[in-house]
Amino acid sequence: MLALVSTSDEVLVERARDGDREAFGELVARHQAVAFRVAYVLSRDAAEAEDAAQEGFARAFGAIDRFRPGAPFRPWLLTIVANQARNRARSAGRRRRLTERAALQLTPAAADTPQADPQLRAAIAQLDDRDREVIWLRFFADLSEAETAAALGCRPGTVKSRTSRALDRLRAQLGENAA
Repeated sequence: MLALVSTSDEVLVERARDGDREAFGELVARHQAVAFRVAYVLSRDAAEAEDAAQEGFARAFGAIDRFRPGAPFRPWLLTIVANQARNRARSAGRRRRLTERAALQLTPAAADTPQADPQLRAAIAQLDDRDREVIWLRFFADLSEAETAAALGCRPGTVKSRTSRALDRLRAQLGENAA
């Protein structure tokens, strides 16, 4: 019986740097879901998130020769995707008001989480953008502090302090709603 051997991201990146499109395709398949979740958190729009993730992968493919060998691929990719999502969100200001009204609906990133009750989603929707982003990335997209830092373009220590403050505000918000 043959054992299936999973190829590491590092090997796939090297193959992609050598022009192997299938290797890059495998990287896309591996990281597509998390790239979408990061883009969704930053744009709060599924169509925008899909476009941002796709553009992020295209940019990553174009920049694969500039990827630092030995570095982890996922944070590098998520930084590119996050930048695409932020750029798209900035240019879609008038559509943003419409997505805010839909913030109380169940989002794809939260669909599989037990904490995704309506009261919690409503409280998170009332947080400011920075607090909402760090909460969604850390707890709903299940990113590590380092990955969240890469997605937000800040240091891991900043993620830790933002998360703490955001959770305090969320607890206060939930306390107000419960009263």
